[in-house]
Amino acid sequence: MVDKKENQKLAIILVRGLIGMNHDIRKTIEMLKLHRKNSCVVVLDNPVSRGMAVKVKDYTTYGIVDEETQKLLIEKRARKNKKGEIDNVFRLSPPLKGFERKGIKQPFISGGALGDRKEKINDLIKRMI
Repeated sequence: MVDKKENQKLAIILVRGLIGMNHDIRKTIEMLKLHRKNSCVVVLDNPVSRGMAVKVKDYTTYGIVDEETQKLLIEKRARKNKKGEIDNVFRLSPPLKGFERKGIKQPFISGGALGDRKEKINDLIKRMI
């Protein structure tokens, strides 16, 4: 079994739009606060958030974000909420040089953009900042 750090973070990026989406999946995406395409949320990597990410895997891409990328994300794209705290939802640009070769309807393991990227999510986030 792989050792997990206590403070490991999971980045989830909404890749596809919300039109025509199943109600249960749409509610999960709303709970994650992903309201627009190319928006990103950073949450703690625990069984609950991992389960939510797996449930919406056909519309999002996700993976373990490292400290450097997280700091860059906060520095470049952070917005404050009504309480004055930094929000964990980030609006990103479409990625430079596009998504993977097979587009946004195929899983990452077969050359597309959807699903679990593991540590390769950091490259995508840096291209989207």
